[in-house]
Formats: sequence, structure tokens, C-alpha cells
Amino acid sequence: FIRQVQAYDEKQAKDQNFPIYAAPTKGVNDSISFRPDNALVSDLKVRQALLHATNSKQVVDTLFSPNYPQATSVIAKTAAGYVDLSSKLTYDPTLAKKLLDEAGWKPGQNGIRQKDGKTLSLTIYESLPQPQNKEVLQLVSQQWSQVGAKLNILAGDAGSRVADNLDPEKTPANVVEVGRADPDVIKSSFYPTNRDALLQKGGLSSKVKSFRDDKLNDLLTAISAEVDPKKRLQLTGDVQNYLLDQAYVIPIFEEPQVYAGAPYFKGVSFEAVGRPSFYGAWLEKH
Repeated sequence: FIRQVQAYDEKQAKDQNFPIYAAPTKGVNDSISFRPDNALVSDLKVRQALLHATNSKQVVDTLFSPNYPQATSVIAKTAAGYVDLSSKLTYDPTLAKKLLDEAGWKPGQNGIRQKDGKTLSLTIYESLPQPQNKEVLQLVSQQWSQVGAKLNILAGDAGSRVADNLDPEKTPANVVEVGRADPDVIKSSFYPTNRDALLQKGGLSSKVKSFRDDKLNDLLTAISAEVDPKKRLQLTGDVQNYLLDQAYVIPIFEEPQVYAGAPYFKGVSFEAVGRPSFYGAWLEKH
């Protein structure tokens, strides 16, 4: 009576008069995060350049339906504690090139920037659970190439993908997304002993040499420790601002849970992070 669909299936479902449900997951948006322990992205200006080289509007307009909104912060508009930070996520390739110039990365003969004998070439693994992630990363790769950065996208088997994603030297960038209704979702994603998206020293990986951001960690811990609801939301906003000021993450789009239902299937509802509930569902006679 109801099935999950990808963005490219939605038109076909609509043409067959199947209603589309797109319940928000209310968490950390589909994003690219950096591992600053890797020298290629240890410089704030490089991370800022890659953020401003990313045209998330082009990604959502090209690959997704309107049910997948362009990200305007680290967490979704529907998430608790959301703050609109779209002004920090502007697509500005001219600024991106300027920042890379200032960071000492000069265009090479093949168009890819170089510095001290190194090439600005980053590797990332596609994330199979995320919608059309390979296509998203391919488009981002094309955008980055316009400012002189290369993004290598790997598929890999499950074993190599997990192992390499714990090594910042092999994977200076990673795909992140978590759906959850509580403000703790942002702490869960970035705190070292949780999901550790940035790979910090003392976190999930023994291969991290030095990177650790105690200011960020203190903010994340405060979200979990604060008992005043208003203060928790304020702290969540502080973390969103800090993550983007440090360009640790590039939010791209908000991920819903999208389903197509039979026209005669009524009363379906969705819980806090988009999973369907059939408690009150019923079939219309026809």
C-alpha cells in the first residue's frame, strides 16, 4: 500500500495518481564534512574556499524534487534549534579562488592547484544510504574543479570503505547525515566519542595525529548537559554557527523520507524522523 521512492521515481508515482508523502527527518542535513587532521584541509581558508565553491542550489535543482530542500544550515529547518545561516553558505567561486590563492595554492598546468609539491586532490567515499549520493558528489566534483580542486569519488567494498573512513590521510572528506528529532543530533554527529564526523584525536580513530577542537567539544557537551530547553536550543544555534565559521561541514540538502502510497490507502502518519506509522491507517472502499 505504501513504498519508499527516490526523487527520480516521484514523477512516475504522481503520473499514476499515487500520493507522495515527504516526511522530514529533522536532523543533520546531507553534507560533506572535512577531517582537518589531513594537511590538505587543515587550513581554514581551504575549507572556506571549498564551501564557497559548492553550489548546493544547482545540486538540488538538477538531481532532486522540491521535497528535498536546499540546506540553509547544518540541521534542517524542521529540526529543534535550527538557525538560518544561508548567508554563510553562499556560492561564490571568485571568493573561493581568492581564498585558495591566499592559502598558497596556485593553479598547476592541469588546472588543479598545487602547493609545496602537493596537489589539491581530495578523496571521498560515496555513501550508499544517502539519496543519489554518487551523483551529488560527481556534481560537487565538477564545481570544485572550476576553482582548481579535485574530488576523487570512490565506491569501494564495505571493508575498505569503513577502514579508510577512519584514516584522515586517506579520506580528508566524508559524507554525513543523521535524522533525529532532538537537538542532541548535532552532538551525536560531531562529538569525538559519538559519530566523530571530523575525526578528532581521542575519538573513534587511532590514526588521527593531532586535530582536536575543544571549543567545539565543549559546546557539544553543553547541549547534552543543559536542562533548560531554551538554553539547549541557543547552544544548538551556537554549534551551527561555529561549524560553518570553521567550515568543517558543507550542508547540501535536507533529506526527507519519501513514500508513494496507494490512492485508497488512508490515514497513514509519520513519526518524529519520518518513519511511517500505520496505527490509524485504513483502506477506502471502492
